[in-house]
Amino acid sequence: MSNHGQSISACSRRPIQDQSGLGNTEGTQNTGSTQQRIRYSCYPNYPVEATSLRGITLPIQWPRKSAYCRARPGADRSPLVSTNRAAQGGKRLSQKKITDGLVGDRRRLIEPTHDQLSISQQCDLLDIPRANYYYQPVGESAANLALMVRIDKLFTDRPELGVRRMQQELTTIDCPLNPKRIRRLMRLMDLEAIYPKPNLSKPAEGHQIYPYLLGGVAIEEANQVWSTDITYIPMANGFLYLCAVIDWYTRFVLSWRLSNTLLVDFCIDALQDALKQWGKPRIFNTDQGSQFTSPRFLAPLKAAEIQISMDGKGRAIDNIFIERLWRTVKYEHVYLHAYPNGLALERGLAKYFHFYNYGRKHQSLDYQTPARWYVDGIKGKKNTISESASILLN
Repeated sequence: MSNHGQSISACSRRPIQDQSGLGNTEGTQNTGSTQQRIRYSCYPNYPVEATSLRGITLPIQWPRKSAYCRARPGADRSPLVSTNRAAQGGKRLSQKKITDGLVGDRRRLIEPTHDQLSISQQCDLLDIPRANYYYQPVGESAANLALMVRIDKLFTDRPELGVRRMQQELTTIDCPLNPKRIRRLMRLMDLEAIYPKPNLSKPAEGHQIYPYLLGGVAIEEANQVWSTDITYIPMANGFLYLCAVIDWYTRFVLSWRLSNTLLVDFCIDALQDALKQWGKPRIFNTDQGSQFTSPRFLAPLKAAEIQISMDGKGRAIDNIFIERLWRTVKYEHVYLHAYPNGLALERGLAKYFHFYNYGRKHQSLDYQTPARWYVDGIKGKKNTISESASILLN
């Protein structure tokens, strides 16, 4: 047999190997001890397969009429794998990464009791893996929940503690704690130490920051200034976020909402409920959180022609009345009950806020209830921010 025939038979019996292949075969150039292999097929429509993770080369599917397989100058030398190649279903990789984030929303479209389409068929139509539909996120462990309660109690007493000092305060010989664990839990609880910080962050696009309007302003009547904020509420088996709207002059809690996320929706519900039941204030004060700088949250305030005020960065007492409310709610009620779930917590808070408004007497209100000052319109001494802050801090 001629050399030409030997080349044909060798090529038909052995696939071309790439850089991880072993031995001398067609498609390689022997340069002594080092072999430089050609990574391009002689047919443009059949590129060489990429090497697998374990260094095993997959065989090439040759056309039935394949003959001489030596690489020629006109062969296609495009890259083996495109960085944005078409994935299964015709999507590019960049598009697939974007749509992967929408799987959670598409799962809500599946109807388990559909009379014509099974769950598997609906997952195929919505391009959702069936395992993603049945997946349930794993909550925090009992140890982490207990640690979050300790963090919340310590942070309520000492809001100046950051991650490192918090870790040092909570770490013992029997229970060492990692700063990374404390940092993750504090971020999950939306807790951040109060201290002056440089201007390293910018508001999100479309979010507007308003100036603080209450410096030294005398608070003389109800519905003059309202305020809102969000806090973390621990439970025996989890936690929720609480948003409340309070009247500064009377300490009257106008509305409140619970949520398991920090989305802006439950803040909007609390604001709209307060405006619907109790009228409107002249000034509405918040911090610079993303929920309160959102255009959706500010829209009802602008529509009602209410002046918007926001706390300055690093100022602990700009919103001190509602911060004092959080301490009262947690120490007088939440920590004493350890509610097992969100339903029990909501019922318990409903009873406590009714007691707080109509039964609990406040020293700053001449030992009268907030409801009496707010509903009956009883006025007391003028209240400025600096005077009230000195009373609370002493």
